[in-house]
Amino acid sequence: MGNDRPVTLAAVIGAHGIAGDVRLKLFGDGVAALKRHLNHAGAFNAGKLTLTVLRDDGKGGAIARFAECPDRNAAEALRGTALAVPRSTLPPLADGEYYHADLLGLPAISTDGDDLGICVAIDNFGAGDVIEVRRPDGKSFMVPMRVEAVPEWDDQRMVITTVWAQD
Repeated sequence: MGNDRPVTLAAVIGAHGIAGDVRLKLFGDGVAALKRHLNHAGAFNAGKLTLTVLRDDGKGGAIARFAECPDRNAAEALRGTALAVPRSTLPPLADGEYYHADLLGLPAISTDGDDLGICVAIDNFGAGDVIEVRRPDGKSFMVPMRVEAVPEWDDQRMVITTVWAQD
């Protein structure tokens, strides 16, 4: 994939304690995805944040400290901050794997060549990823991210089997 747009790995949901620690909501591979960037100067948010401490909170989130966050007031100021890294810093993918950031914003066409719209969301309700495509008329439809529904995609477009794109 040719783009290097920022990919969000977590978001700050509040302060934790008085020493500048923050509570994180995790996305993707959770703590493992963040650990790859531990102690890399300015790894997050275009060089603005350096992760120095990270631990699993045992509840599906994490507790973290950033070098640029010396106290609780600074931690509170980070509330709502998305923690993003350049796409190029993420591990390579095996065939058939994708990062959500690679699919969002992709134009979608049918196997018959019709313009279907743009991928606007990826959800997972427990049985695998489901992509949402917004048609040019503003209406949306959803398809499972499985080979029978989405036989191909790359960094330019995704192809959706025509039968899955019917109204």
